[in-house]
Amino acid sequence: MAVTCSVSFRQCRGATIYYVQGRWGAQASLTSKYLGDPPMAAVAPSKLASLPPSLTAASEPPALFDGTTRLYVAYVCPFAQRPWIARNYKGLQEKIELVPVDLLNRPAWYKDKLYSANKVPSLEHNNEVRGESLDLIKYIDAHFEGPALKPDDPAKQQFAEELLSYSDSFNMVMFKATAAKGDVSGELDAAYDKIEDALSKFSDGPFFLGQFSLVDIAYAPFVERFQTLLLDVKNYDILKGRPKLALWIEELNKIEAYAQTRIDPQELMSATKKRFGLA
Repeated sequence: MAVTCSVSFRQCRGATIYYVQGRWGAQASLTSKYLGDPPMAAVAPSKLASLPPSLTAASEPPALFDGTTRLYVAYVCPFAQRPWIARNYKGLQEKIELVPVDLLNRPAWYKDKLYSANKVPSLEHNNEVRGESLDLIKYIDAHFEGPALKPDDPAKQQFAEELLSYSDSFNMVMFKATAAKGDVSGELDAAYDKIEDALSKFSDGPFFLGQFSLVDIAYAPFVERFQTLLLDVKNYDILKGRPKLALWIEELNKIEAYAQTRIDPQELMSATKKRFGLA
């Protein structure tokens, strides 16, 4: 099946997250019985209310290139969630301003004056703008203070690069499996068994490299979404027979920097309905 989309595998161009029934959408087909299911339980709706409002076509731009470091995101975008988690984990909330953009009604100045690729995430730093979510995780880790996200151990560094390289392939399997008709359990089993095996490589902690790292940040936003989505549309439980993955999710939810970026599934459903004219 040929798949075309307006999303790179490291950024979001529109409010488009995965391919479902011939279209890319943001968290489709969620039903209320899954909204509170553990272990990826939803954050309270008030979480979104406490964050800055998304800028729209009617919004004036911030004082661009004034020396302020800004991370441009969209709350529904898993790619943008990656550097957002990195920012929070390193304690940079006061040093990197979070600027959310409404992808369904985005300001023209974002493309014309800031980032011609017109995607999120992007980072405005030292009067330059950078994009690509995995690159931004590494950039934030290398150029700002705070707990390191890249391990010192050469073996872990090598494994990290392998897993980061695989993340795009993993996401593609998820997208295609969600859109496919018929049984896709074989493809899903292979992808999630690979994740289970990866989580078994190091014994000094529950995360991919033992301790929390940039690899966990790369996978978390997508596992979060597909855990619920696959259970709903494919009746596929990603945790069945995968204790390492179950433990990873349990421990991931204890990371405050991650919890701070999670959006209530109802917000994602609302974005989907608006995107496809269903609201």
